[in-house]
Amino acid sequence: QVQLVESGGGLAQPGGSLRLSCVASGLSRSKKGMGWFRQAPGKEREFVAAVSWNDGHTKYSDSVRGRFTISRDKDENTVHLEMSSLRRDDTAVYYCGAALVMGAEMIPFYGMDYWGNGTLVTVSP
Repeated sequence: QVQLVESGGGLAQPGGSLRLSCVASGLSRSKKGMGWFRQAPGKEREFVAAVSWNDGHTKYSDSVRGRFTISRDKDENTVHLEMSSLRRDDTAVYYCGAALVMGAEMIPFYGMDYWGNGTLVTVSP
């Protein structure tokens, strides 16, 4: 019933850019926030960015702030992550998530209620 589908992952060179997208179904009116976590090889899943659905408030991890931009399109029920100035340590599987109760500021602490299957981002020369 609830489905989150990520797209846009792939290979980028250091300093390059990628745009990730996530389309949510089954949560058109119930979600309060959406965002992205990532998991690099040998590391635990970590918070990347989140956006509150109603007012567009955003939250970023220190490692991506100033390089990544999260946005949402209410009509399309979609969240995007514009990634620029990519580094090799940005390499990870990026997971889209939706939160039913928590907005952007709380998502880093409580995570998501629903997850997509992830899209792989590889930053390498």
